[in-house]
Amino acid sequence: MNVPLSCPDISQREIDYVNRVLTTNVLSIGPVQREFEEKFAAYVGTRYAVAVSSGTAALHLCVRALGIGSQDEVLTTSFSFVASANCLRYEGALPLFVDIDSETLNIDPEVIREFIRRHCEFDRNSASLIDKRTGRRVKAILPVHVFGLPCDMNAILEIAHEYGMYIIEDACEAIGAEYRGLRVGGFGEAAAFAFYPNKQMTTAEGGMVVTNDEKVARLCRSMRNQGRGDDPSWLEHVRLGYNYRLSELHCALGLAQLERIEELLTAREKAAAAYTRALSGHPLIVQPHAAAEPKRSWFVYVAQVNGPSLLRDRILIRLREHGIGCQAYFPAVHRQPYFGESDLKYQQPLPRTERAAGRCLALPFFSRITKEQIDFVCNTLLEAVEEESATQLLESVPFR
Repeated sequence: MNVPLSCPDISQREIDYVNRVLTTNVLSIGPVQREFEEKFAAYVGTRYAVAVSSGTAALHLCVRALGIGSQDEVLTTSFSFVASANCLRYEGALPLFVDIDSETLNIDPEVIREFIRRHCEFDRNSASLIDKRTGRRVKAILPVHVFGLPCDMNAILEIAHEYGMYIIEDACEAIGAEYRGLRVGGFGEAAAFAFYPNKQMTTAEGGMVVTNDEKVARLCRSMRNQGRGDDPSWLEHVRLGYNYRLSELHCALGLAQLERIEELLTAREKAAAAYTRALSGHPLIVQPHAAAEPKRSWFVYVAQVNGPSLLRDRILIRLREHGIGCQAYFPAVHRQPYFGESDLKYQQPLPRTERAAGRCLALPFFSRITKEQIDFVCNTLLEAVEEESATQLLESVPFR
C-alpha cells in the first residue's frame, strides 16, 4: 500500500468554480478575488484580507507594511518552516530565536521574558526595546502557530504591549484554530495564512494577509501589485512593490474550499483521533499535545520518537521502504546551512527546539485518508519502532 504524506481534497464544487472563471475574460484582479478576500476576512474575524501568491509572500508583506527593516530584530521561533525567518531577512531584519515549550512546540512566552530580561533594555526616549548586544531595536514578536496549535497569545500580547512591539501571527498552518473562542489571525497587527496543497484548505499556491489596520491592508494591496497606487487601472507606482498577485483561478479554488472549510477541518480532526487511538500507550511514541483549549486546527499529525534522532531517522527510512510518505518536521531553522553566515550565527542554546527537531515525525495526513491507510501506517510504524530500537540497543552494547 502506498500512502502519500498529504493529498488535497478537491470536489466538484472546486472544479465548477474554476471552470466558471475560465469562461470569463477576467483571470486576475477581479470579482472572485474580492469575494474570496471578503469571505476569508469574515471567517477569520478581521476587517481586511489581502490575497497573495503564497504564505511566504503574505509574511513578507506583513513585515514590510509594519516598517521592519535592517535596524530591527524580531523575536520568533526556530521550530518552524524556514519562511517565518526568511520574511525578516528579505528586509534585512534579524530573527531572534527563543526556545519553545516542550509540550506544545510553540514559542514559550516565559523564555521571551527571560531573553528580554537578560539581553534587552527599554529606551524611554524612543519608546523602543533595544538589544544591548547589538544596539538594534527589538521591534516585533512573530509567533508561529506550529502544526495548527495556537500559541499562548494572551501572554504574548502582554509582553508586546509592555514593550511597544508589533505582533505578526504566522497562522500559515492554523486556519480555523481558536484561542479562547477567537480564531487565530486577529490578535496582532497583521497575520499570514497559506494555502499550499498540504494545508487544511488549498488554492494550489497562495496565501492571505489579514489585519484590522486599514493602512496595513492598503499597503499590502499596493505592494502585491508592483506598488501601484489606489487606482489599479493607472500605471502609477507609488512605492516599491512585487508581483505577489493571486489569480482569479486560484481565488475560485480557494472560495470553494473556504465554503467547505468546516467539512475539511472535521475530517482532519477525525483522522487525528484515529491516529491517537492507534498509537496510544506506546512508550517510544509521544503523541501531539492534546487539550480542549486552545482549539487545534489539524494541519499535520506529528508524533515524536522518544529516543535519539538516529532512531527517528531510521524509522523514516523504514516507513518509506513500505511506501509510506513521512517527513522530519521541522528541522530547526538556526541549523539550516545558510544560517552559518556570520551575521546569522545564533547566540544562545535552544535545547528544546533541537530536541524536538530530532524527534518529530510527520505521518500521512489528509482529510480523505482512510481507516485502512491509518491502520497500515500505525502498524508499520510500531513494528519499525520496536525493531529499530532493539537494533540500536544492540549496537550500543560494547563488543567483548
